[in-house]
Amino acid sequence: MKDYDSPHWEHFEHMADIGVRGFGATPEEAFAQAALALSAVICDPASVREMEKVEVECEAADLELALADWLNALIYEMAVRHMVFGRFQVDIAGGRLKGIAWGEPLDPLRHRPAVEIKGATYTELEVEREAGGRWRAQCVVDV
Repeated sequence: MKDYDSPHWEHFEHMADIGVRGFGATPEEAFAQAALALSAVICDPASVREMEKVEVECEAADLELALADWLNALIYEMAVRHMVFGRFQVDIAGGRLKGIAWGEPLDPLRHRPAVEIKGATYTELEVEREAGGRWRAQCVVDV
């Protein structure tokens, strides 16, 4: 049984693309969970070993744009480094996001990548505090 008050992620349907959604007690937790949802589009994040640490920084005018920038920065890092990530840490202060992603080089036999993600979009882009205080961060990614 899922504890919907604890940090978690999920996918949601969106025509030919896929939505990623993260939940947490803070925007930072929700962003980290959205990144896990992003990773889960490609492979099982639990199969990814924490062999390398990649730092990412973004600046944005609001949380929604910060989420899109964060996810697109991760997509870029996965593409250029040929890596997958399985754990994330996010700090947000004064319009600046500092994130860390832990992962390893993509091993097609072990990770069995499902799709390649082209980018995070502004479609259904939302970061908001829900009733009860939990944060939700979501958008649709182009696959």
